[in-house]
Amino acid sequence: MALQPIGEDVWAAHYPHVFAGLHIGTRMTVVRLVDGTLLVYSPIRLDDALRREIDVLGTVTHIVAPNLFHHVYFGEFAVAFPEAKTHAAAGLEKKRDDLGFDAILDDVGDPAWHGELVPVVIEGLALGETVLFHPRSRTLVSADFIQNFDSSSHWPTRLYLRVAGIHGRAGVSRPIRIMFRDKAKARRSIDRVLELDPERVTLAHGRPILEDGAQTIREAYRWLKP
Repeated sequence: MALQPIGEDVWAAHYPHVFAGLHIGTRMTVVRLVDGTLLVYSPIRLDDALRREIDVLGTVTHIVAPNLFHHVYFGEFAVAFPEAKTHAAAGLEKKRDDLGFDAILDDVGDPAWHGELVPVVIEGLALGETVLFHPRSRTLVSADFIQNFDSSSHWPTRLYLRVAGIHGRAGVSRPIRIMFRDKAKARRSIDRVLELDPERVTLAHGRPILEDGAQTIREAYRWLKP
């Protein structure tokens, strides 16, 4: 089974994605809205088995590309679920104009999510990431916002994790820290996330955080000062 339950009406699926030779993997999150339809955040490769699991959960009505890098498998989902509304991080519509996104992510969110998902644009970050908070399960749905690796059997990846400062711990890698261009704006965004008090965090790289989410985020971003 690819989709693993994270919280009430929230599932995540991992794919062994390789980036720049590093075995960092990637993860997709699926949220079932109260009307029974599904939102897919940061799609992974769609095979027949994953498609069947998704179809059992409900009908995909929203597909989200949450930042400027998590779009590699987006087209597969857009083709597979042509009736779904597609959402992109600001700026991705120019980088991937072939995808023809329907909406750009912001702090207001889509009317269909109102009261169910709280979007937070992480301002001041060149990644352009938008995270979504799911109050019903107290889950923060994210991509590169935080990473959580134990280790890796692939030694170049293990070396990278050590150099990046995220080997065996949840945190923000040194390469991503460099992408914070306006720390004051970013700090306000992080504080807004903390005010939501998430218990769980889904993420693209590493293991999902299943408890003490807010405290884990607080520690991971202690370095970020305005």
